[in-house]
Amino acid sequence: MVPRQVPRWSAWIFQATPAWRRTTCALGASVGQQRWPRFPWRMCRPLAFRGCCSTVPRVPGVMLTSERYPVQRLPFSVVSEEDLAAFERIIPGRVITDPEELEVANVDWLKSVRGCSKVLLRPRTTEEVSCILRHCHQRNLAVNPQGGNTGLVGGSVPVFDEIILSTALMNQVISFHDVSGILVCQAGCVLEQLNHYVQERGFIMPLDLGAKGSCHIGGNVATNAGGMRFLRYGSLRGTVLGLEVVSWYQFGPSCGGPAGCFFRPQAFLQQLDNELLGCVVMVLADGTVLDCLTSLRKDNTGYDLKQLFIGSEGTLGVITAVSILCPPRPNAVNVAFLGCPGFAEVLQVFSTCKGMLGEILSAFEFMDAECMQLVMQHLHLTRPVRESPFYILVETSGSSADHDAEKLDGFLEQALGSGLVTDGTVGTDQNKVQALWALRERITEALSHDGYVFKYDISLPVERFYDLVIELRARLGPCTKHVVGYGHLGDGNLHLNVTAEAFSAALLAALEPYVYTWTATQQGSVSAEHGLGFKKKDVLGYSKPPTAMQLMWQLKALLDPRGLLNPYKTLPAHA
Repeated sequence: MVPRQVPRWSAWIFQATPAWRRTTCALGASVGQQRWPRFPWRMCRPLAFRGCCSTVPRVPGVMLTSERYPVQRLPFSVVSEEDLAAFERIIPGRVITDPEELEVANVDWLKSVRGCSKVLLRPRTTEEVSCILRHCHQRNLAVNPQGGNTGLVGGSVPVFDEIILSTALMNQVISFHDVSGILVCQAGCVLEQLNHYVQERGFIMPLDLGAKGSCHIGGNVATNAGGMRFLRYGSLRGTVLGLEVVSWYQFGPSCGGPAGCFFRPQAFLQQLDNELLGCVVMVLADGTVLDCLTSLRKDNTGYDLKQLFIGSEGTLGVITAVSILCPPRPNAVNVAFLGCPGFAEVLQVFSTCKGMLGEILSAFEFMDAECMQLVMQHLHLTRPVRESPFYILVETSGSSADHDAEKLDGFLEQALGSGLVTDGTVGTDQNKVQALWALRERITEALSHDGYVFKYDISLPVERFYDLVIELRARLGPCTKHVVGYGHLGDGNLHLNVTAEAFSAALLAALEPYVYTWTATQQGSVSAEHGLGFKKKDVLGYSKPPTAMQLMWQLKALLDPRGLLNPYKTLPAHA
């Protein structure tokens, strides 16, 4: 995820009324009736150009994904005028075909991949999403779900002309329980706005990303985003209590009509009551409601279906609502920014941190000297300590300012006295805390100003954490501008980035599969938190055995038998 400066309207989040769930499909007839308009694709009038990108303006410097990568369009239908009319009936006034608006939605934040979709749909409710997917299933139209479009692996934009289904207008808070800290909201709520919302009520969101001003909570869940609070609060797989997901799964041959079913794994269907934490409900195409699980927080019966959708990157269903457990807001937050003479010292500081700070340690981030050089050069940020080969950001969060300050002072005295740290500064007020965090959070932004970026997000044993950066600098030599390493040392997540003047096939060949092979030999993961998307789907085999990949293909075939949801993403082509 990446930082992005966008307008931040507080009106994007507001208390929803119960009516949002009861919105009908606006087609003049109930979905459950058999008067749903059917348009066999052979009889439809296609839009003016069937070929990809004929009507979408080219973004300077961004090649089409289909031109840069060896990928072939699957035999999906092409959006017709009749399809546009059907979408207009479902979501009046929210069917976007303007090339200027489509230009932004077709290109990823890194400006490295570009699709050529001619249609952007903006539903407001789960029911509208269901109606859209049902129509697309009938017509064999591929769909690309899109949240804040802050992903880094090409998973949030079309590869060809897939319909873009945006959750931007699904931005309502449904409920918040001020005792349990459980938030229920629609998938399009912006993470930073949600954090403001729960902070006013004495809580915080369990994840924090550089892209928090733009990314959507539904996209965070769909990619199982990690971020800077992972060390303290763990992954979304543990904090997400329930989801509402729209998928194409048909419950046996008796589904009775076109697929387009609701999956509501542990979703809140109404305000929290009696400490219920949601239930799994599937609304099938014929209107049948199937309760799959109990609605209690502790429920050890059957499969935890929501876990299928967390991290599935929109390939199994479209997440439309999220129930998430928010931790209490800490009363005291301190940030220490430290300089280290070598990576061995960085590891020793981490061990010391865990031992001396214990329960108040909430983040441990590191960056190398080249990262600092880039944020100073491109973003004009100021280095707060003396120049060092490595820098560490340590954050503590607790309930007592005096207690936390005492523990932090003891740690700093130990680190400085032993020579593990050569210089440091501490921020306790909000302004300084944010200034210190900006040095770490905005590295991705600085890299984007340095040229074309080859990005790798890998998990490694901490003792080998920086070795790959050193090896790549020697391997690549002067054909790159920078090879940098930074990331979440506290959970073993290295962000390895290589910048060059422009995209180079020769440089890519020198990087891949070398990076993935090296990672696999260390028993690491080729994707720690960014997901696989389009760019990394073919390297899944470096981290997962064939039997696991076969099971993933089978799950995809079960839930999306036509492969219409976010095609060309996450899984390699089935042999």
